Amino acid sequence: MTGVLAIEYSLPEKIITNEELAELYVNWTAEKIEKKTGIKTRHVTKEAETAADLGVIAAQKLIERNIVPKENIDFVICVTQSPDYKLPTTACMVQDRLRLPLKTGAFDINLGCSGYIYGLAAAKSLVETGVANNVLLITAETYTKHINPLDKSTRTIFGDGAAATLIGHGGMEIGGFDLGTDGSGKDFLIIPAGGARKPCTPETALEKEIDGNVRSEDNLYMSGADIFEFTIREVPASVKRILKKENLRKDAVDLFVFHQANLFMLDFLVKLMKVDKEKFYMNFADTGNTVSASIPIALKRALDEGAIKPNQTIVLCGFGVGLSWGSTVIRTGNVAL
Repeated sequence: MTGVLAIEYSLPEKIITNEELAELYVNWTAEKIEKKTGIKTRHVTKEAETAADLGVIAAQKLIERNIVPKENIDFVICVTQSPDYKLPTTACMVQDRLRLPLKTGAFDINLGCSGYIYGLAAAKSLVETGVANNVLLITAETYTKHINPLDKSTRTIFGDGAAATLIGHGGMEIGGFDLGTDGSGKDFLIIPAGGARKPCTPETALEKEIDGNVRSEDNLYMSGADIFEFTIREVPASVKRILKKENLRKDAVDLFVFHQANLFMLDFLVKLMKVDKEKFYMNFADTGNTVSASIPIALKRALDEGAIKPNQTIVLCGFGVGLSWGSTVIRTGNVAL
């Protein structure tokens, strides 16, 4: 049986409050930001601080617990869209910084809000095929580096953070997966410039004001309305499919832990899916949307709070940039994480 053995996370020290943001945006107050997003503060990296830095801190916290000997970690997967370099692979740098054995395999997954689910799927596959015994899955993101400070549509929502999850034999059992992609929605959440298709130039760096938000083509753009429409179309369907695959009734699920997008999105999903709100875990008021790190951070906090108990069934679902989505089921067994 393959499962989650441990989870740890790290957040940057620097914090931006709603009051600080409200000073930048006309007709926006701290109260309005919180009511709209459910977020009070978000952690942001310093200029020289990277996603790899956050991921290494989270991984070191996990390794210090000695769940398995450090030398027995034989694979690293790093999920990030904020790599330190275009190349080399961030996971290779993490292997070196953690001083993991040279026999450790490593690769990156370039995915956002669904990335944790895809990472679990890849890690489980590696363990069950015998390629690896213990996989260190790092989900680390610094979207705030991509955001224009005057773009309130994104800056109020996103925060930086990282999580490290150890996957191996035993622990909280990882079930099957429902994964999906709709690449036709690539323009709904995108950084237009900076890749081979459109390299950064002085022209792409020119800022424009659009609907009260200032950004350039070098910055992150999100079409909130299109992302919302995609979410309500695909997420309930994905959850329904994974429940069917796992032979579960919805009322048999003890906890739903979804990508911690924002309050409006999650509240709407609760109502749309007719889920008991007490079973729908939300914990992002002090972190914001940490992209691929949001689900494992939520899981760790739920564990620490006692919201996750032995012999429970938990549904996880990530969704967003790509467009992509993924759902899975975790069974806690005699959890002691």
